[in-house]
This record gives sequence, C-alpha cells and structure tokens, in this order.
Amino acid sequence: QLQLVESGGGLVQPGGSLRLSCAASGFNLDYYAIGWFRQAPGKEREGVSCINSSDSSTYYAESVKGRFTISRDGAKNTVYLQMSSLKPEDTAVYYCAADVAQAQSMCVTVVGFYWGQGTQVTVSS
Repeated sequence: QLQLVESGGGLVQPGGSLRLSCAASGFNLDYYAIGWFRQAPGKEREGVSCINSSDSSTYYAESVKGRFTISRDGAKNTVYLQMSSLKPEDTAVYYCAADVAQAQSMCVTVVGFYWGQGTQVTVSS
C-alpha cells in the first residue's frame, strides 16, 4: 500500500522549533519531488517548501525563507521539514505530498499524486 505519514507536529511557543517528518511506504521517495504544504482554518492550502528528486534543489515560500529547511534521507525514505523561529501565523495542519512535477511548480500549484493525512502545528504562548 502506498502511503505517506507525517509526524512531529505539536504545540510550540513563538520562536521555538519543530521538525516534521514525512515517511513513505510502498514506494521510493527518491524518484519524486516532495512537498510540504499547510492549511490554516478558513484558508486555502499553500505550498511551504518542496524539494526536487533529481538534484534535491529546493523551493521555499517567501513567508518561511530563512526559517524552514527541507531535506531528504534516502536511507530512511523520509523527508524532513526543520522549522525554526516559529510564528503564530505558522499555525496550520501540515501535509506532505509526492509528485513528478518540479519543486517550484509543485509548491506554487499545490499538486501531489500522494498525500499524507497531515499533522497539526500550533504556535502559541
């Protein structure tokens, strides 16, 4: 069964950090671009960061540049999103997805063949 599972969400104070994980089963993440997306209540889903399959080049939304880092671990078939200097406006359900599109296109158009179930991130004091 093809599956993506996110983990690592939780409650964190402003300025804090979290690392989200996106683990795949049933397929090899190395062959896909992987993206992290988020959806806050009442808002549309948006691309946060995406990483290409071929050269691991990355794309970041302006709102997270310099604060978030996306990375791959092929041995663990997992993609991570390291989030630092978190702000209340980062509060959302975070999803990962896999696609054959290029990273920037994937993030901007919010596309994915496979999606995880999401993990809640809440930034609050």
